[in-house]
Amino acid sequence: MTDLVRYHVEARTGVGFPLKAGQLLTIIDPQGEQSGDLVAFGEADKAEWLSSGRSIDYNETIYLTTGHVLYSNRSTPMFTIVEDTVGKHDFLFAPCSLEMFQRSYGIQGDHPSCFDNLAKNLASFGITGDMLPTPFNFFMNASILPSGAITIAPPLSRPGSFVRLRAEMDLIVGISACSAPGCNNGTCKPIDVEITGKIGA
Repeated sequence: MTDLVRYHVEARTGVGFPLKAGQLLTIIDPQGEQSGDLVAFGEADKAEWLSSGRSIDYNETIYLTTGHVLYSNRSTPMFTIVEDTVGKHDFLFAPCSLEMFQRSYGIQGDHPSCFDNLAKNLASFGITGDMLPTPFNFFMNASILPSGAITIAPPLSRPGSFVRLRAEMDLIVGISACSAPGCNNGTCKPIDVEITGKIGA
């Protein structure tokens, strides 16, 4: 594969970019135990977006990994997970937001969040915060207990761990390095992103 584009997403920041059908998107945890958020929209029609509900429904699991397809709200394949060295991600939680930090942690004043990072970096593509769906929370280690409670443990990712997805349609993608220390074993760290492959491959 020939590297086309690389992004280094600093801790508590985000990035937005186009991704063409057939290109490979590799999300890398350079330091380990760092999660992040992935959202996607159809490049031709932003009203088509990555759907947690459709993806969980059609794959019949909440734990999506190698071989699973991520679908849009219109039931169109958006991504195929072609390689995954971690194997545990979340597709249930909304992006962390200022309101979440205030409600759940009692934080006063401003605080970086995945919601703000995604909205800021996707604004130039005509995507607003109100359009953001439930993200694919890569490397986030959430588990559902028999009681229905959800627990969050440190990510299983280690330095160099990655998940690689193939775009199945032309997309606008947003990625945020998670700003919630509780999801990342107490510290917030960067995420690396690589885009490889020929357009339309």
